[in-house]
Amino acid sequence: MNQQGVRWSSEQVLALAPDDTSRKAGSKLGLPGPWSGAGADGAGAVWGLCGGSGGKPYRTVADTAGPAFRCSCPSRKFPCKHALGLLLLWAAEDPSVATGGAEPEWAAEWLEGRRERAAARKESAAGGEGGGAPADPEAAVRRAERRAGRITAGAAELERRLADLLRGGLASAEQGGYALWEETAARMVDAQAPGLAARVRELGAIPGSGRDWPVRLLEECALLHLLDTAWLRVERLPEPLAATVRGRVGLSTSERGAPIRDRWLILAQYDSSDGRVTTRRIWVRGEESGRIALVLSFGAGGRAPSLSLPVGLVVEADLSPYPGGGGLRADLGEALGPAVPSAAAPPGGPVRAAPAAYGRALAADPWLDAWPVIVSEVIPVPDGSGEGWQLADAGDGSALPVAPAALGRPGLWKLLALSGGDAVTVFGECGHAGLTPLAAWSAGTAGATALV
Repeated sequence: MNQQGVRWSSEQVLALAPDDTSRKAGSKLGLPGPWSGAGADGAGAVWGLCGGSGGKPYRTVADTAGPAFRCSCPSRKFPCKHALGLLLLWAAEDPSVATGGAEPEWAAEWLEGRRERAAARKESAAGGEGGGAPADPEAAVRRAERRAGRITAGAAELERRLADLLRGGLASAEQGGYALWEETAARMVDAQAPGLAARVRELGAIPGSGRDWPVRLLEECALLHLLDTAWLRVERLPEPLAATVRGRVGLSTSERGAPIRDRWLILAQYDSSDGRVTTRRIWVRGEESGRIALVLSFGAGGRAPSLSLPVGLVVEADLSPYPGGGGLRADLGEALGPAVPSAAAPPGGPVRAAPAAYGRALAADPWLDAWPVIVSEVIPVPDGSGEGWQLADAGDGSALPVAPAALGRPGLWKLLALSGGDAVTVFGECGHAGLTPLAAWSAGTAGATALV
């Protein structure tokens, strides 16, 4: 494939926007009027000068192989409206973006710095000098042992609090209010177990949250009890499960598995926030390996996560998996070339295979909320209750419910419009409540349609 001639679609460019305001502002700048000196090369770089309210135009440059962006404007959003407008102009193949020319000095300096850092990372990964080893391995071991001891004390205290809750009856949870849960979560933070703290805060939101909340609270208490006891006996667990438990209580690891080089299709991307940190979840699938992985990017202090990969693009890179968690979590290395659109839908399986895959994953990680699946030849239809929807297999008629949380989202209506009664391929997260659709492909539409 000649990547020099491949352009993104305007939808893929706008998917990079950190919010609706940036999306609208960037669309207004996707015209040649404000731009001068715009150009692009065959390696994924795009640059240009955008006139603003000040005397000097803003210098904007983008590297689609990242993708990465830089602009001289004062915006704290990433990418800013100028980067979005420039890429929209490039995606439309506007003649004002000259191709094949040399980068101006200010753009070349930034691009060269990126290439040098990428080369240094590759050399380090290949075993270059430094190797990232701690200066004092024995001190690192002692620190890890002290933290493990604090987590053990916190897990034991949490077990006592869960026992007190069950002894007094679940009805007392509604009377006590959220303060008790927040205080317990703070104790878990003091014990350096952020994973336990997050689960305790989730428990605090259940009492009084609607019909059958005592049942849901009991279920979540049971899962938290299972995690507590697993940590207290972690040394006796098989290593893959032990790695999962360590990750679930909040112990991060810098260890990675052997890198996997492939062409990775971006299946889905969406953000969630706890009020302090925005987490971006990016699902990818290797064209050759068939492996599906989850790449996380974080943004704090109101900033959007730095990594953004629009749905439907394909990027060649090395992917390094983390241990535990079913092997889903991974880091995506530096792109080895420009990210290019893909029109083909990924291969999927029948509807009946989705819950079976989730069930197998639960054996390795009992705290797993959902599992990524691709189902092909499915038609979205009403479930007969008048309230819900399901994905029906066009072949054998078996069906999988759409998760209730997805029913009120615009993505469901986009899926219905894309299908129009015909079979489509859907990627989503399959859990105990059904499947949450995240992206879809139809025979009559080129490329992926993002549903979140």
